[in-house]
Amino acid sequence: MTTIVVADDHKIVREGLVKLQEGRADFSVIGEAADGEEAVKMVLEKKPDIVIMDIWMPRLSGIDATRRIVKRGSPTKVLVLSMHESRTYVEEVLRAGASGYIVKNSASSDLLQAIDAVQGGASYLSPAITQQVVDAIARPGDSSPSGVAMLTDREREVLQLIAEGLSSKEIAGMLG
Repeated sequence: MTTIVVADDHKIVREGLVKLQEGRADFSVIGEAADGEEAVKMVLEKKPDIVIMDIWMPRLSGIDATRRIVKRGSPTKVLVLSMHESRTYVEEVLRAGASGYIVKNSASSDLLQAIDAVQGGASYLSPAITQQVVDAIARPGDSSPSGVAMLTDREREVLQLIAEGLSSKEIAGMLG
């Protein structure tokens, strides 16, 4: 039995992912998270085999949540499910420690295949982004890190809170 946590800030997406996985007797969704902080907490508490993680979520991005999960030594494998097909996102997610990356416009069978691959110890990349990864390896000097990739974890956390519309005073209060 493969245990799974689904982390996406859109309720309808989470519900759809859960329904899709209910079709497989060997999959068990043991939790749902609506933001990155909740995803990290749930993964560390429930210890699923896989977490399906969106990139852009409130309180903590999926990329930073992935970093925290990996840093804590969790054996949970992260499979990122995102609408973004850009090389920058793919590279940043893989550097954060994700085991796979699948784009949301993929077929549902691709997601199930990705879960099987990651659970079996392999990496998985959507066919739509595979060429970008090959290009990045073949021509590493063609792309420089984005501004966000050069920020520290704390700077990304502050940036996330600014993007959520919090004031400086509110951010200071939250972060101590």
